[in-house]
Amino acid sequence: MSSITENIETLRRTLPSEVTLVAVSKTYPPEAIMEAYQIGQRIFGENRPQELVAKYEVLPKDIAWHQIGGLQTNKVKYIAPFVQMIHSVESERLLEVIHKEALKNHRVIDILLEVRVAQEESKHGWEPETLQRYLQQGSFRNLSGVRFRGVMGVASHTEDAERIRQDFLQLQQLFTSLRRDYFDEQFDTLSMGMTSDYPIALACGSTMVRIGSYIFGARRPATPSENIE
Repeated sequence: MSSITENIETLRRTLPSEVTLVAVSKTYPPEAIMEAYQIGQRIFGENRPQELVAKYEVLPKDIAWHQIGGLQTNKVKYIAPFVQMIHSVESERLLEVIHKEALKNHRVIDILLEVRVAQEESKHGWEPETLQRYLQQGSFRNLSGVRFRGVMGVASHTEDAERIRQDFLQLQQLFTSLRRDYFDEQFDTLSMGMTSDYPIALACGSTMVRIGSYIFGARRPATPSENIE
């Protein structure tokens, strides 16, 4: 039994049944993904559109691909024909582009609103107040090419478990209020928690975790050629 198989089976035993596992396969080769695929894993997350497209072309077509990394508007067209969910939707402009590209491909694309709850300035996402103001305007209801499924966030990069817990609780509370005030039962996904902090995320109500190195091992550095320009 390979370590990938063992690691996924361990996660399956420990994750609550209602929590979705996204296997973060960025920088890992298709062969590693196939090991996970062969024991039933079907949801994989990628950061870079070019790498995502390359893997889509050579791997089984029943894989549900998630774009989890930052996404530039001029890259949406590359993944719009097939991506199942985009986690990193952090602006009104990006929402509009995803909507337009989805319609071009006769699709509706599931999206998560990325919210910045971490303390680091380098982290991406809507400021909670900015997101609230945007939703209050109501124009999001005209975006028929996207389906609003929930929110995503990354906790502060720290060893302070209480700080991480507070970040996740803030995101959970925002998720609950947005679902109540603007959406319906389809707004059902709270994507938070990675290899280093997913147990805390689960305790704070996460319904989707994004786990890579725990499953696949240490990843190699990305190269400049792995970006679409």
